[in-house]
Amino acid sequence: MSDRSDALFYLALIVLPVDGTVLGLYAPFWTPISPWLFLLYTAANWRELPRVYRRFRVWCLTPLVMVVLSALGWATVAFHPVPALTSLMAVVCAAACLTSLDIALRGKRLPWQDMVRTLIAAYWFAFAVGVVQWLAIRLDLGSVRTYFTHLMARPYGGLPSSPWGSGRPQFLFAEPSYIGMHLFGVLLPLMWMMRGRDGIYRRRLRDLIVVFSVGAVVMGAGVRIILDSLVALVIVIVERTSWHAADQRRQGIAELCGVMVLGAASMALNGRLNSIAANGMEGDGSFYARIWQSLAPLCGLLRQPIYLLTGYGAGNIADATHDGAAWSVHVLRTLRLDANTPAAWYARMTPDTVWTMSAYTSFLTEYGLIGLAVVIVLLIRHVSGLRMWNKTVTCWLVLVAYLYVQFEGYAFYAIPLFVWAVAEPETLARGPMRPAPSVR
Repeated sequence: MSDRSDALFYLALIVLPVDGTVLGLYAPFWTPISPWLFLLYTAANWRELPRVYRRFRVWCLTPLVMVVLSALGWATVAFHPVPALTSLMAVVCAAACLTSLDIALRGKRLPWQDMVRTLIAAYWFAFAVGVVQWLAIRLDLGSVRTYFTHLMARPYGGLPSSPWGSGRPQFLFAEPSYIGMHLFGVLLPLMWMMRGRDGIYRRRLRDLIVVFSVGAVVMGAGVRIILDSLVALVIVIVERTSWHAADQRRQGIAELCGVMVLGAASMALNGRLNSIAANGMEGDGSFYARIWQSLAPLCGLLRQPIYLLTGYGAGNIADATHDGAAWSVHVLRTLRLDANTPAAWYARMTPDTVWTMSAYTSFLTEYGLIGLAVVIVLLIRHVSGLRMWNKTVTCWLVLVAYLYVQFEGYAFYAIPLFVWAVAEPETLARGPMRPAPSVR
């Protein structure tokens, strides 16, 4: 460490996979700790901010843009202080993650090896916790299950009386479906960054990802890790295959066919996937819920098109849900789907309890088409401005875009890591950095 404040940064890395315990601060459907530590680290190193601001100006100004876009909704719909602050602070924390990376690695030039080792150890510990949870479920160890019932904000492997279920290990994540966000939004990109530069850390990251994902599937952690693993496999094959070479092209096609076989086997052997294939959306309650939870706020935008451009405002997802509830129920009934459960859920949702489980739905509802377009344009312009379009970056961006379909935490680390790595493609590999162009 160069000074005492660096302890905050390393602590943030240690607790990166700890995002579902009662120790964290609530964000929509997760309780992370690291975003707040990144924010504290940024504040503790405020002298570095002018330099970081010059390099990542547009990203640092994004929270201000969201405040401006929220003004119409706050003035005409409602202003809910706590949900609004929660939403905006999540955007601020995402910027703080980007800022922290630049301060630690470019400003202070802290050794990247220590950071990677810390992350690897932290995620192995999280996996070990999941194994303990699984054993406690299988062996019905009441004291262990009681402990996790009190530790986790929404226990999926706690006591049978838990409303969230009691049969799945969730490791230290807010819920089992977030496993893929960490494995393929954080660890897999780090593995790509190690290629050709540090074979030992690349192999360690690869082994961690494989063991974690396979172990989660074997322990029955959920359906999404199966889907995420299949999608990640396809992207990894596309990314690493040189399609211009005939031998590699044939090997790549064979590997993609193998993934298709794995997908078919998963559909046949996994009860929930089999039920979805046989019965459609209603074949799995969790899958169906993710659809109708997003449907109502989107219907609210269509019913009140004045908010399509700027959104309902930060913290006003519940208002959009209530506005679109009737249309959503009508759509579900027209499709001959169960609408009673969604209708009851819409009615009891408040600004403090509503969630969508999709970053696209939440962001579009709060900040409108303009807000969503701003983020997309900034990402494309960021890569284009640095002339970093290549197969790895493209695959990385596609993977990140996929992961946020079923995850709504704005403060998650996948996008900040992508933005920073594109701006500093050689930082993790070669220590001290050469001068880089300003990112505006």
